[in-house]
Amino acid sequence: MAAPRKPEASSPGPPPPRRTTARSATPSVLELVRLSTEPVFPPGGEALYRQIALQTELSRDQVVLDAACGRGLSTEFLAASYGVETHGFDPDPALVEEAERRTRGTAHADLLHFQDGDLDNLPYQDGIFDLAIGEVGLASSVHPAQAIRELTRVTRPMGWVVLVQLIWTGDVDEARREILVEYLGARPLLLVEWKQLLRQAGVVDLHVEDWSDHASPSRATTVGPFHDFAQMFSVREKFAILRRAFRRWGWRGVRGAIVREQEVHRLLTRQRVLGLSLIWGTRWSS
Repeated sequence: MAAPRKPEASSPGPPPPRRTTARSATPSVLELVRLSTEPVFPPGGEALYRQIALQTELSRDQVVLDAACGRGLSTEFLAASYGVETHGFDPDPALVEEAERRTRGTAHADLLHFQDGDLDNLPYQDGIFDLAIGEVGLASSVHPAQAIRELTRVTRPMGWVVLVQLIWTGDVDEARREILVEYLGARPLLLVEWKQLLRQAGVVDLHVEDWSDHASPSRATTVGPFHDFAQMFSVREKFAILRRAFRRWGWRGVRGAIVREQEVHRLLTRQRVLGLSLIWGTRWSS
């Protein structure tokens, strides 16, 4: 069996300065979920990541990138379940630190590597990953086209590029879309737009599966790709999250989160406007 290839920095010397972005006065759903005391597995659950492993013929001698990994639950799942060297990457240093702390000392800790940085400027050499996964938060703070180009760049020729992304499935005007984008902390696109961005980046032989109706892995009573805050947590859990949110955003931010949640809940329940798609293809040899 070939030894795993260790990804290295793309260039010597000090890393480029990190992009700084202003924090919203009101937390998004992704930010609130990340404040929960119990980590929540990404949309689709373990079944979706088993499907990724199946479709990409994941094996122990491969190296995987999990971009926008958040708390690293899916990153750890792939390393533990398939014995692959897995690199989790996220723009939030606090989440990366939590992922490192949570997985330290586990039986598969030597297979896990976490790093923070900009999703549109990955600090890896060209063509070093056998599989690169772009999670829901991939385009939350950067342009999706550049993020996908970076995913493709660091994937070896004829390696796999996979997206797990929210898509617009309903007719929503631009103003309401922007409200939802701000609320979710993620940027859905039309399925045809995600596929076009992949093709433009050099990903071919695209395949798509709809995972919109799979039950939440953390809450068996809810179904859908991205549940609203009211459905995801019990009253007790919500109070715990909001206490943490208060320490970061103050009363104004907490009140704004509650008001926004109520407004967007009405929008999401009037018509089905969001879906979850698994999209994968191979990087064309060049």
